[in-house]
Amino acid sequence: MAGRFVGRASELALLRKRLDSVAQSRTGTALAIRGRRQVGKSRLTQEFCDAAGVPYVFFTATKGLSPVEAIGAFLREVRESGLPSDPGALPENAPGSWLDALRVLAAALPDTPSIVVFDELPWLAEQDEAFDGALQTAWDRLLSRHPVLLVMLGSDIHMMERLTAYDRPFYGRADNLVLGPLNPAETGQAVGLDAADAVDAYLISGGLPGILRSWPVGMSPLPFVEQECADPAAPLFSVPEATLLAEFPLPDQARRVLEAVGSGDRTYGAIAAAAGGGKGPLASGALSPLLQQLVREKHVVAVDQPLSTRPGKPNLYRIADSNLRLYLAALRSSQELVRRGRPEAAFQMFARRWETWRGRAVEPLVRDSLELAGASGALPWPEVETVGGWWNRQFNPEVDLVGADRYPVARRLWFAGSIKWLKSPFDRHDLAVLHRRAPQVPGFEPDRTGLVIVSMNGVDSHIERDSADVVWNAADVISAYI
Repeated sequence: MAGRFVGRASELALLRKRLDSVAQSRTGTALAIRGRRQVGKSRLTQEFCDAAGVPYVFFTATKGLSPVEAIGAFLREVRESGLPSDPGALPENAPGSWLDALRVLAAALPDTPSIVVFDELPWLAEQDEAFDGALQTAWDRLLSRHPVLLVMLGSDIHMMERLTAYDRPFYGRADNLVLGPLNPAETGQAVGLDAADAVDAYLISGGLPGILRSWPVGMSPLPFVEQECADPAAPLFSVPEATLLAEFPLPDQARRVLEAVGSGDRTYGAIAAAAGGGKGPLASGALSPLLQQLVREKHVVAVDQPLSTRPGKPNLYRIADSNLRLYLAALRSSQELVRRGRPEAAFQMFARRWETWRGRAVEPLVRDSLELAGASGALPWPEVETVGGWWNRQFNPEVDLVGADRYPVARRLWFAGSIKWLKSPFDRHDLAVLHRRAPQVPGFEPDRTGLVIVSMNGVDSHIERDSADVVWNAADVISAYI
């Protein structure tokens, strides 16, 4: 990627729209952008500021500073920015409160549109519990009366959600934007890879620019991992490790539950047993709220339900971000070998686990791509609104793909299908398995429900073209994101 800025066209357009609104209304607009570490929030905002053609100040908070030190650093940034017409008129000594500092900011704002960026905003609230209230007061009385776009960034997703929650001072004053990773097509563009390798690059990096910046353009995924195994501090290891340390600094129950999900335990019972350790399964009264926290507050775990025309169980849990998922399943063990000076053994360990892990990890990506294709009218079934999978309590069988009109209990199924993400093409044996399993999905109608095949390397030449209604390869998966 080598420092290139790739993708984010829709996010840049959204920011431009907000700035245009500021120019037209001559009043302020606030936007809170949240997303996990290394997803590219700061880079996106800097790119926008550079292209906007208006004066701006970009202040990044530093964790651990006292309020006085933070206020002093903020005013230095304001003084050195393009905002004040007379920087010398700003006070030399830092005021004693954030409210006073924001009054200075308001006085420095020009009468023309401008941008004010607070990066790592949760750290300011952490340092000074009066910050939220000061920001709200200054916004209502001073800042919003100027044509200014206030952009607030934060990696602590829960704290950023709380910033604009109904019981907090800034409620109702800012729009919210959740910045996700680059999608698979953008990932492939960033590192210059074809479709199959782009999918692998996405699964390895999670689409995180913080990892992709170290990825040489044109380098295939496995050689990239082998290269990173020569460096124990490589972003491939350090980015997910930093996420764990920031979000789960203590080896508490939440961390043990996360570790269980990351190691491949998918069901509630398996997670309870793994998280409980040698003391027996973790009690339901403890596990249920922890899973809810990981899913709803931390957004680090995703839950999948079987999709059919009948309610089904069990729910399955997985790590939502594929890079963190890969780190917990394989990269962390490789990192330990790298730290012990054994890079070759580290890569060999990763390579042994890679194909098995990839076969499961690619499923959410393929389902998402089919949903996008359905929404754009690229599938034979325009009524498809959701794509999932189906399984029974015994996991015999499991069906990779189910397309329906709603989730998780559908009125009608439109297709069922299979994913094969291996070097070998989808063959007659795979087709026979699909024909045997698909009719077991509740709601499947042989004369009405279609069949879908998604295979990294297409289908065997001996399979007839009309064996399935839709046959996708890696290029089709990527094209759904374009």
